[in-house]
Amino acid sequence: MHAFGQSQSVRRTEDTRLLTGQGRFLDDIAPADALHAVFLRAPLAHGRITALDLSAAQEAPGVVAVLDAAALDAAGVGARMEASLRTNRDGTTAADPARPLLARDRVRFVGEPVAMVVAETAAQARDAAELIELDLDPLPAKLDLAPGGECIHAQAPANIAYDWAVGDEAAVEAAFARAAHRVAITVEQPRLLASSMEPRGAFAEWDGQRLHLCFSGQGVWTMKARLAAMLGLDPADVRVTIPDVGGGFGMKAMPYPEYFTIAHAARALGRPVRWQADRSESVLSDNGGRDLRSEAELALDATGRILAYRVANWSNLGAYNSEFGQNMQSGLFSMVATGGYDIPAARVHARGVYTNTTQVDAYRGAGRPEAITVLERLMDKAARELDLCPFDLRARNFIAPGRFPYDTLAGDKISDGDFGRVLERARVEGDVAGFATRRADSEARGMRRGLGLCFYIESILGNPAEGAAVAFEDDGTVTLYVGTQSNGQGHETVFAQFLADRTGVPMEAIRVVQGDTDRIAQGGGTGGSRSMTVQTNATLAMVGGMTEAFAAFLEPDLGPEVVFDDGAFRAPGSNRTLTLLEAAALARAQGRTELLRHEGKAELAARSYPNGAHLAEVEIDPETGALHLERYTAVDDFGNLLHPLLVEGQVHGGVAQGIGQALCERVVFDEDGQPLTGSFMDYAMPRASDLPFIRFNSEPVPTGTNPLGVKGCGEAGTVGSIAAVVNAVQDALGDGADVQMPLTPQRVWELCAQSS
Repeated sequence: MHAFGQSQSVRRTEDTRLLTGQGRFLDDIAPADALHAVFLRAPLAHGRITALDLSAAQEAPGVVAVLDAAALDAAGVGARMEASLRTNRDGTTAADPARPLLARDRVRFVGEPVAMVVAETAAQARDAAELIELDLDPLPAKLDLAPGGECIHAQAPANIAYDWAVGDEAAVEAAFARAAHRVAITVEQPRLLASSMEPRGAFAEWDGQRLHLCFSGQGVWTMKARLAAMLGLDPADVRVTIPDVGGGFGMKAMPYPEYFTIAHAARALGRPVRWQADRSESVLSDNGGRDLRSEAELALDATGRILAYRVANWSNLGAYNSEFGQNMQSGLFSMVATGGYDIPAARVHARGVYTNTTQVDAYRGAGRPEAITVLERLMDKAARELDLCPFDLRARNFIAPGRFPYDTLAGDKISDGDFGRVLERARVEGDVAGFATRRADSEARGMRRGLGLCFYIESILGNPAEGAAVAFEDDGTVTLYVGTQSNGQGHETVFAQFLADRTGVPMEAIRVVQGDTDRIAQGGGTGGSRSMTVQTNATLAMVGGMTEAFAAFLEPDLGPEVVFDDGAFRAPGSNRTLTLLEAAALARAQGRTELLRHEGKAELAARSYPNGAHLAEVEIDPETGALHLERYTAVDDFGNLLHPLLVEGQVHGGVAQGIGQALCERVVFDEDGQPLTGSFMDYAMPRASDLPFIRFNSEPVPTGTNPLGVKGCGEAGTVGSIAAVVNAVQDALGDGADVQMPLTPQRVWELCAQSS
C-alpha cells in the first residue's frame, strides 16, 4: 500500500485482465441462448418507401420475428427518439421532427434502420434480412450546409433546424467599426468517425416482470429512463448495465434506435435478444463528429489588443436531431469561444442544417475542440497579418490572473488560471529558440518546416452532482460504487487508489463497481471530462460521513473525541488505534449492519477550466506532399494531478485523435449521399508510426472549484492538438495557402505547388 494521503502513479489494475483476454466486454457476456437481431438498413440517402414486404423473411429458416415501424406502432412502442433542442434567436423552439426507431414512410440517410429480423443465429438473421423486399422512390439528396434544397422534414422547410446566437451584437458591431485591424478566416472541420475499438452493441432480457438491457455505452441512467418511457414500463422494472467498454469518445453517450428495438423484441418474445454491429454497420449508423464550417473575424486595435470577436457556424446535424446534436456547435461551442483571452465583446451565431447523412453528435471534446480550433487558427493569422510574434499576441490578450473569476460569453465563470506562465513554459519546453536552426536545416535538404501553436481552454461539462457508496464485505474487502462509467480511462485504478489514499484501506482490498442501475441509485456517467472532478468530490463527501459515523460508534471503546487521521481512528490520551477495516469488523461483530454501507453525494459549485499550450512542428516534402510530425510538446494546467501517469495517457490519446482530424480523417459522401468511406480501407486514421514522442508537461494552477484542486483532462489533448498541427502546416506553407483539414499528402502537395 502506498502512503496514506499521497497520490502516486500506480499501475492500472485493470490492465492485467484486459491485456490477457480476460476482459468482459458485451460480446463476451451475452446470454448463450440469445436470439440474434439484424437490421435491414436503407440503401438510399433519401427516398419514399413504396413497398416493404416482410413475408419471405418471416418464413425463412430460424426466424422468430420480423419487425417494422407498423409492428412497433401496433405494440404501443414509443414512436420517436428524444433530443435536446435549442431556442432560436426569435424565441421560438428549434425544429423537432420525429425520428422513428424504424423508418416510417421515408428513409433519410444511408444506413437508417428500416426493419429488424430476429433469428436463432446471426447467419439466419442476415440471410432473412436479404429476403425483405424494400421498394424506394428516390428523392434528391440534400448534402450541403446552405439553406434550401430538397426538404427533409416538413417542420424545417429550408432544412434549418435551429438559428441561435449568444453575445451583444451591437457591442460587437461598434468594436469592429472602430478597429484598426480586422482579420477574418473560414475554417472547415470535416466529419469524423469515432472508430471505437469495440463497435456498438446490446442485449436485452425479459424475465416476465423486469427488463434488463446491457449495452456498450457511457452511462446507464438516461438509457433506463428512456427505455421505461419508450416501452411503457415502470422505471423500477428496468435494469440497465454496462460491462467493460472498448472506447466511447462521446459517440456511445446517447441512446440509439437499436437498443429500444431489441428490448421490445426481448419482452415480446420472452427470450434474450442480442445485437452486435460490425464495422461497416458502425460506419453507417454511429453518430459522427465535427462537420461544420465557421466564418470568424477578429477586431484589434493598433497595438494588437483584441476588441471583439465574432463567429458564424453552419453545422451539419445529419438527417435527424441526435441526443445533443443541436447543442454541439451552439451552446457548447460558445462555452470556450473566446478561449483564454480577455475579449470585451463577442458573439456566436450558429445554425444547424439537416442533411441526408448520418447524425452528428458528441465526439471527444464536444464543441470545445471546434471552437478553439477556429479561434487559434484566427489568432495565428492575426499574428502574421500584424507582423507580431504568435506567442506575444496571445500573451498580450490573456485574461490576467487578477481578473478571475472571469465572466464568459456563455454566462459561466472561469475561476482561475495563469495562462502566461503556461505559455512561457511551453516556449521553453518546445525549444522555440532553436526552431530557426531546425528550419534552416530542413530548408537545406529541400524541405519545408513549420511551427504551430495553440493555446486552449476547456470547459468541463456534464452534471456537477455525483454520488458514491461503499460497502464493507464479509470477507474483509470493500466495494466502492461509483456513478461515473469507464470507457477505458482507468477508473478502476484511480478511484480505488483515491479511496485507499483517503481511508488507509489497502488498494488491493477495494473493488470498484459501476454501470448498474440496480446497484447504484444514480449517477452521471462519463462525458465532458467530468469523471475525476465529480467522482472524487462525491467520494470525499461519503468518506467524511462514514468516518464520522464510525467515530461515534467507537467512542465508548476508544474514548471521547475520536478522530480519523493517517488511516486510523484514535482518541486523545488513548494508545489504542483501529483501522477502518478493523472498525468495520467490530461493527459486524456487534450487529451494527448500518455501519457497513455508506453513501454520499456532492455537487460542484462551479466547473473547472483546464488549459494549456500545445506546440507542433512539421516537416513537409514539397515534391510529394508527405508530412512528418517531427515534434510535439504539450504543457497543460490540470490543477493537482491525482494520477500523473493516467493523465499523460489521456493527453496522448486526445492528441492522437486531434492529429487524425488535422491530417487524415474525413467521412466522404458522393453526390447521392452514398458514403465513400465505408471501411478502414477508405477512412484513414493515424498509426503509431505517424506520431512523434509527445512531450507532456504539467504546469498546475490548483482550482478552487473542488476540494482537491483538480481539473478534468480527458478531452484536453484533442482540444489543443488540432489547431497546433494545422498552424504548423500553415507556417510551413506560408500565408498564401488556404490550409483546410484534413491535410492529406495530396492536399499538401497541391498547396506546395500553388505556393512555390
